[in-house]
Formats: sequence, structure tokens, C-alpha cells
Amino acid sequence: MQQQIEFKSETTLLNSDGTLAINGGWARKNLFTFNRDLARPRWRLKEWDFYQLSNGRYMVQICFFNISIASAASATLLDLMTGELINSTKIVPFTIKKFPMNPKGDTPNYFEFKKGGTEVIFDTKENARKISFRGKSKGKPFILDFEMDILKDHENITIVTPFKGKPTRFFMTTKQNCMPCSGTVKHGDRVWTFDKSDTFAVLDWGRGVWPYRNEWYWGNGATYIDGKIFGFELTWKIGNEEFATETCLFYDGKAHKIGVVKLDKEPYLDGSYMKPWHFTSDDGRLDLTMTPFYDHHSGAVFIIGMETHQVHGLWNGHVILDDGKKLEIKDMYAFCEYVVNAW
Repeated sequence: MQQQIEFKSETTLLNSDGTLAINGGWARKNLFTFNRDLARPRWRLKEWDFYQLSNGRYMVQICFFNISIASAASATLLDLMTGELINSTKIVPFTIKKFPMNPKGDTPNYFEFKKGGTEVIFDTKENARKISFRGKSKGKPFILDFEMDILKDHENITIVTPFKGKPTRFFMTTKQNCMPCSGTVKHGDRVWTFDKSDTFAVLDWGRGVWPYRNEWYWGNGATYIDGKIFGFELTWKIGNEEFATETCLFYDGKAHKIGVVKLDKEPYLDGSYMKPWHFTSDDGRLDLTMTPFYDHHSGAVFIIGMETHQVHGLWNGHVILDDGKKLEIKDMYAFCEYVVNAW
């Protein structure tokens, strides 16, 4: 069985020369002290706060990222049934020391970006988050406002992943999902409304210094089961997962760590993204099948770039919690993406 090293106390992430101070591992909240000034090489540092939310019909993404040579704020509304896409992006070049981002995504913090008519605000309190975006798309105002609940003592999965043979390369991420979400999207005279009864948000908070080329799978979703919030986080195929995998179940605010997750068949091998994806874990605690209904395909990779197949579907099967309780999953909306990144 794959080892899963759990950190339970505050731990320094980087040495003074930019090398990782730990081998890797995971925690139920962000316990890793990160000093961005120690990252080496500095120009390869990637930082982002990425929110995705959906009610199964519409998906919203709001993101701010800093990749040292540039920063960008973006927002997207996607109709998962028709493919209609509304997007706004503001890029600011040469930002190696501008727009410093929060060192932890799961503690109270505030971030604001304003440039050229585009505004992003991320406001995290102890038990709630508010996020907003102001910009333009297709010549019309594009305005997004959301608030989301954070359960009391809400656990997440925060993981540090090294890269073999590259001591200054690492990926640290917090995935905090299972956040009921409400809000509105406005584009010109059109308005879309989201309600906490059927809409959930996930925060993908990332900081890292990566090698040139990477690939990964990322699956995530949340729903209500018997009145309690259930969700999962499945990420693999990026970096050295010898010390922990970014695979976890969540139920009623608590994290239930599971082992290595794999697919019976990897869809990128033959382009079968719209055929069923069957997921299992090596400890027998997850057996889920996603039946896709939409492939949000974007980008391309040449010398540099990123290509994404974010596949949305209905999930069925079962999972087993730490105490042995078995949860039956029936037609749960969630997504899984396959990404190739080169930069």
C-alpha cells in the first residue's frame, strides 16, 4: 500500500536555498509555512487562487494567478448543456514582485486586484468566503458576486508534492471543497442566480515551482447525502507521490484519507473522453464511474501552453469512510479533468 504521511503540526516548507525542507506529505489544513522569497528559481514560481462552482447546469470559474512574468484575473460562465461561454481576462505583464498573494488559503485573508477596469476581491473569514469579479466581456459589463459557507472546523486536504531529482521543485496545494455557494452572474441585461441548495464551490489554492512539462488528473465534487455534505478530491499523475497522494473523501466537514486512485483506462490514450470513466482506489474504499455529458476542451500545447479536457458528468458507485460506513453515490454531478502543461 502507498504510504500517506500526515503532518499534524506547523512545518517549514523551504530551506534558505530554496530546497524543500520536507520530503512531502499531506495535512487536514495548511500547516506548511511558505516564504515565497525563498522560492528558486524565482521566475518559475507559480501562485494562484482558483474558485470553481457549479449547480450541474452552469459552471463558474474566478481566478487570480501570478506566474512571476505576468499576473492575470479572469472569470468564466459556462453553460454545460449548450456550451455557451462568457469570459473576461485581464493580464498584467512583468509582475515578479507585484500582487503578493496570501501564504495560506484556508485561514482568514483578503486579496484585492484592480487594474484597467477589472477588479477581483477574495475575502475569507473564519466561516465564510466572499468573492467578486468586475470586468467586461463582449463589450458588456460582466459582474460576478458569490458567498460560500465554511463548516465549523472544516477540514481540507493540503499536500506538498516534490519532483524527483529536482530539490527546488515542488507543488503545494489546498483543495477546500464542500462549500455551499450562492450568488449571481450578470452580463449586460442577463442574470444567472445560484442557490446554496444545489451549488457547491471548491477552492484550488496553489503555490509551487514546477519543472517545464507536467500532466495531471483532477476530479472534484460535492453534494448532499442524507442531509450532510459529502465530497471528494482526486488528483494524481503530477510529481512524486511517494509520500502521499492528493486523494481524499469529505463528509460532514471531516477529511477521510484514501489511497492511490487510478482509472481502468486513461482517456487521453485514445481520445475517449466522452465514454465512462471508472475510478478505483488501491485500498478498496472508492469505486465510482463518471458518465460524461460535457467535455470543456480548451488550449493547446506546442513549445509552451496548456491543454485541458475538463469533463463533467454524473457519478455513481460507492465510497467507504474511515469508520467503515459505506456511502452510495447516485447520479452525483462532478468533474474530472486531464491537463498537459508546458511552461
